[in-house]
Amino acid sequence: MLENIYVVRHGYRSNWVVDPQTGTYSTTVKSPTGIASDPALASYGVQQAVQLGEHLLQVQPPVDLIYSSPFYRCLQTLSPFTDALADRQAKIDLSALETDAPTHGRKVRVNVEPGLGEFYGLARFDHPSPASIEVLNQHFPRLHAEKSPIVVPSKNGESITQLHDRVAYCLSELIKRADADPSGPKTLLICTHAASMIAIGRALTGRMPEDETEEDFRCFTCSFSKFTRRQPGKGVEVDGDWGQEASWDPLEPDEVPDIGWRGGKGVGGGWECEINGDCSFLQGGEERGWNFEMETQRIAKLEQEETEALTKTNGKYATLENKQGVDLQDLDLHDIVTNGAQSLPLRHFSGDEAFLQNPNTFNDKKNNTTNSDLLKANYSPAPVRDGGRDEKL
Repeated sequence: MLENIYVVRHGYRSNWVVDPQTGTYSTTVKSPTGIASDPALASYGVQQAVQLGEHLLQVQPPVDLIYSSPFYRCLQTLSPFTDALADRQAKIDLSALETDAPTHGRKVRVNVEPGLGEFYGLARFDHPSPASIEVLNQHFPRLHAEKSPIVVPSKNGESITQLHDRVAYCLSELIKRADADPSGPKTLLICTHAASMIAIGRALTGRMPEDETEEDFRCFTCSFSKFTRRQPGKGVEVDGDWGQEASWDPLEPDEVPDIGWRGGKGVGGGWECEINGDCSFLQGGEERGWNFEMETQRIAKLEQEETEALTKTNGKYATLENKQGVDLQDLDLHDIVTNGAQSLPLRHFSGDEAFLQNPNTFNDKKNNTTNSDLLKANYSPAPVRDGGRDEKL
């Protein structure tokens, strides 16, 4: 039965840039997998990974089961440790052969699980997917992926709440697998990302703060956390669905089963955090910390930039007046948009075109007007303020 879970974050990575309007990722350093959003570690991150590997070789109890996010930076972070572990096991096996002694060592294997992958938040474009196991096997030995993953993050993105439920479900299934493993692993190592590392801590302990941005579980680059399984009767017991047969359905990928882990219950019977984001073994100490407040700030910044982009038109400004709110998601910098008192979706605009829409009268995509043409609706359109003077299209 599983007794300990070690959680580490990947090392300092190369950077990427994403266009918030199109979802296009780009990077100045080519990714080994050919996916811009799947960078390798920076040289400093490689050094961190070596230091982490040395630490993992010394921790007790020793690691005997490994799972990882499928992104390159996580697998690369594990490589110094798994290489050293494989060398150690090979020496043990060789010694056993020479003395005819039995060997009980496990084959070193890294299990790749998408459910432990990156968190990209919510956006209107599809989110990145990691490389296939076939591609990853070209870069890393000793990888293994089940034909059917436990859960795959939605390509449409996730809210912070959805991330926690995805991670909790993934963990619950991992723990069940480990408990049923005939080889009897006691200590599981997981390599993942910052947001997922925080969510793992919350899912294991069952502690979900009312304020999602609260700084509770620490996740510096190559930091190390340790969780131990609660003894029967220890911890907070609440009603929940742990043990039910609900499972993730790939035909409905956005629907992750609720396993009732909140309220102090935790997954797999609950766990206690003994070590929280330790970096004492790293020469640089604590670096590149992250928390969900950064995510909310990022979203607020994108919304502000989107609003500013919406109101600009060839250096001039248009004021949108709508008492019930509008959908701002598909507008370009040079659009001139007017809208009436009803809540209407706004679609693509280009050049000098102005598009007035009324769902009671007009089709979404066909009605537009250019220059001074007027498309008449059931109501009077709101004025567009152009350089300080009100005009009506």
